[in-house]
Amino acid sequence: MNQEESIRFATKYLEDLLSFFGINVAVYSTLDDEVIQLSVPSTSLNSLLIGRNADNLRSLQYIVSMALSARDAELTRVNVDVADYKRQRADRIAERAEEWIKKVRETGESLRLDLNPADRRTVHKLAEDYSDITTHSEGEGHERKLVISKIDN
Repeated sequence: MNQEESIRFATKYLEDLLSFFGINVAVYSTLDDEVIQLSVPSTSLNSLLIGRNADNLRSLQYIVSMALSARDAELTRVNVDVADYKRQRADRIAERAEEWIKKVRETGESLRLDLNPADRRTVHKLAEDYSDITTHSEGEGHERKLVISKIDN
């Protein structure tokens, strides 16, 4: 299954999965850096689809990704967003990251933060805009932390 077929399959698969829950919506799809981006519009069941700590959202991603893998799709990485939940969360994390970076710049002390992988990625990307700040992740699995440090010149 080539890239275009992978995107079409993932979109239809998610739409069919949602219809199982009585949610009949058109899923918007794009390709961004080898990741299929699937956007579900807002419905009355947003909280069910997102779930506590976005667990249901991650589960939907996993199911679609595994369905693609089972069909030997060229693309298997999937990002599902419901009602722009992830984008809004990334915006909030970016705002907090600005504060964390300001604190590190003022105190010179590194910050260790317990963030999920998507939030760590958001902070890493934002920190690239600062020549005097560096970030890295340390630890494994659920114990992985993000470290924000000032670069000594």
